[in-house]
Amino acid sequence: MQLLDQLVSERDEISTTQTGLVERAAEEARDLTESEDTNLKDLSERAEALDGRISELRSIQLRNIEAAKLRAEVSATDDAPEERAAGLVSVTNEPLTYEEHSSRSFFQDLFHMQYRHEPGASARIARHTVEMDVEHRDVGTGAFAGLVVPQYLVDLAADLARAGQPFANLCTRLPLPQGGMTINISRVTTGSSAAIQATENAAVSETDMDDTLLTSDIRTIAGQQDVSRQAIERGDGIDSLIMADLTGAHATVKDTQLLSGTGASGQLLGIGNIPGIAQVAYTDASPTVAEFYPKLLDAIQRINSNRYAGADLIIMHPRRAAWMAAAVDGNDRPLVLPVSNVPQNTMGVGPTTGYGSFGLQVAGIPVVTDGNITTTGGAGTEDIVYVVRRADML
Repeated sequence: MQLLDQLVSERDEISTTQTGLVERAAEEARDLTESEDTNLKDLSERAEALDGRISELRSIQLRNIEAAKLRAEVSATDDAPEERAAGLVSVTNEPLTYEEHSSRSFFQDLFHMQYRHEPGASARIARHTVEMDVEHRDVGTGAFAGLVVPQYLVDLAADLARAGQPFANLCTRLPLPQGGMTINISRVTTGSSAAIQATENAAVSETDMDDTLLTSDIRTIAGQQDVSRQAIERGDGIDSLIMADLTGAHATVKDTQLLSGTGASGQLLGIGNIPGIAQVAYTDASPTVAEFYPKLLDAIQRINSNRYAGADLIIMHPRRAAWMAAAVDGNDRPLVLPVSNVPQNTMGVGPTTGYGSFGLQVAGIPVVTDGNITTTGGAGTEDIVYVVRRADML
């Protein structure tokens, strides 16, 4: 029973908080402060209310179990849905504490909990934390020490006029370790060997494997927004506006770092600055798609030849995708065509109108446009086209 589990978890958190208040005062050999005493009384009132509600729901649960048993005894041929209902109470439309159109503001409750010690706000924040753990485990509550911004506030960032994180969204994500400021991944530098066995009982080829650590530093990307107390208490939709703007700024910086970070001064190491990355230069005062296309195929074959695995993603600036779509051959026929009408003799297909999502394909590989790619490289007007294998983009 989901609601019952949430209430029991909240009741347990209250007990832990109460115990902590009393033990802290005992350790410091003092009486409770006025604020602590008030908080303890508020928690006790909430605990008493929860006890009553838990008892009520538990009673309902037990009665349903007994009713299910009775139905099974009366009719052994009851429908499967009734049998599955035995011992269960299902709440099918329990609204989340903080929803897009709810009357409660996450940031208002956060403010009232921290600065006014309001038990109602504390209870709603605690209930929201449980909801995120139960309903939205992929959000990763552990990464926020139990404090998770409602997802609808984060999703609003997509509407802002920022470059966002098209490339970052397509990288392979791995969990951070619980502690430390570096991530170490084993990279094999000497592999096993295999060779023909010349004769029966001849020695088998053997080479000891060896590896080295591939170390990546953990970096922090952060932003803040000072907001007046009046804006939080009296503002309408202020939390949505602030969270969307901060999230959009964070996403843009992160994506830029993954593309072109230097790896120094607190920056991430972007793929454009990885030592030894294969580079295919194309510099021309009057570039053409016909001349660019072989360079792109060269980059693709280098991945195939050196990684022994196929490239499966091309990242380019929106202006570069539009440049390709605008190109025509000697007979004024476009070189990149829509998928419809069975295009022939094309170097690319698909629309160029989308941003940050698959649509256009060049050389059979999906293209994602990303506005965070620099357009001031080289002589100050050049951009980079990245050809990658997504599984290797950790």
